[in-house]
Amino acid sequence: MSKVEQITGGLNGTIKVPGDKSISHRAVMFGAIAEGTTTIEGFLPGEDCLSTIDCFRKLGIHIEAQGDKVKVEGKGWEGLTEPSEILDVGNSGTTTRLMLGILSTRPFHTVVIGDASIAKRPMSRVTDPLRQMGAVIDGRNNGNLTPLSIRGGQTKGIDFISKVASAQVKSSLLLAGLQSEGVTTVTEPHLSRDHTERMLRAFGVDVEIDGLTVSVKGGQDLKAQHVVVPGDVSSAAFFLVAGAIVPNSQIVLENVGVNPSRTGIIDVLQQMGAKLELINERESNGEPVADIIISTSDLKGTEIGGDIIPRLIDEIPVIAVLASQAQGKTVIRDAEELKVKETNRIDTVVSELRKLGAEIEATDDGMVINGPVQLRGNTVDSHGDHRIGMAMAIAGCVANGSVTVENSEAIAVSYPNFFDHIKKLT
Repeated sequence: MSKVEQITGGLNGTIKVPGDKSISHRAVMFGAIAEGTTTIEGFLPGEDCLSTIDCFRKLGIHIEAQGDKVKVEGKGWEGLTEPSEILDVGNSGTTTRLMLGILSTRPFHTVVIGDASIAKRPMSRVTDPLRQMGAVIDGRNNGNLTPLSIRGGQTKGIDFISKVASAQVKSSLLLAGLQSEGVTTVTEPHLSRDHTERMLRAFGVDVEIDGLTVSVKGGQDLKAQHVVVPGDVSSAAFFLVAGAIVPNSQIVLENVGVNPSRTGIIDVLQQMGAKLELINERESNGEPVADIIISTSDLKGTEIGGDIIPRLIDEIPVIAVLASQAQGKTVIRDAEELKVKETNRIDTVVSELRKLGAEIEATDDGMVINGPVQLRGNTVDSHGDHRIGMAMAIAGCVANGSVTVENSEAIAVSYPNFFDHIKKLT
């Protein structure tokens, strides 16, 4: 449980948000299947990414981790060995789905389990196409729910058209494709985040990209790399919103990843009229990086839907907070994917923000928010979802009275020093 008081003097100063969660997961996984020693700087030592390290240690990989520095001793694909224990992914959907792609091609048996939240999340979106490739996967609800049993082996490439724009689905199939006979092709309805494609190329893999279609040939090996992980734009989003809505604020966020497949939050802030500037733009390991300056802004409501949704799906809880402080109506649509996140984020965001006095309605595929509204103090619940917890804490920064966030320990999944950063900026 954590309490946030209304901030009257503004949020001012410079912070570095934690390393990108998506890139941290992939750096460990790719290092584990690469030849040689991969070193990682800026790793996010949150619970999700530590679950990835734990699983690959159980698969026989030697990994040293000290804070945000990690060393992975890869021995190629054959370096993975049958684990004597069940692989526990904790709360991490990324660990689950990407690891399934890797395990599907390995000639041994594994069992994957997670926490109560993971036990509800749909896995058939990856297990069905992996079975089409030849993997033997079983589990609850015909392999849609954990625990899952995987017996990997000889797999063949497929041409898969995904119904959802999901980086986890795409990445899982591409990783399986690297050790499958022939070519594996994944086509999406919209562009999802492309960290896998960028990092595979950095690790020496030939990746073909044609619009919304990505292909890899089987039989490719990865070569160890030095990976510098940029700050996570999904974590930065909370302070971008705080800087825009808390009076008398100016925040500088250093070394943030600004991959175009992830920067929907920046586009939305700009179309709502936020005073936002990117400076010191550069590139690291094929990933674009910048420092971002955000200041208190006069915001106006907007419509958010279509192609932009996969580029900001994780930021919608805090965008709802942003919209509550904007002039007019904000409509969020085409976001059905929120229903299968750590919680049903549509229902949870609406119910928790209403406790603070927000004018917000749920729709079948999103929400409608009217603003500006003076939020009020109350007790809210993260429901064990890190992004809901942080969004409610940011709402507390502008609420009249104090906001108590129950189950706030969930925030450690992606942003262990979140509350320290709020204090630093005040």
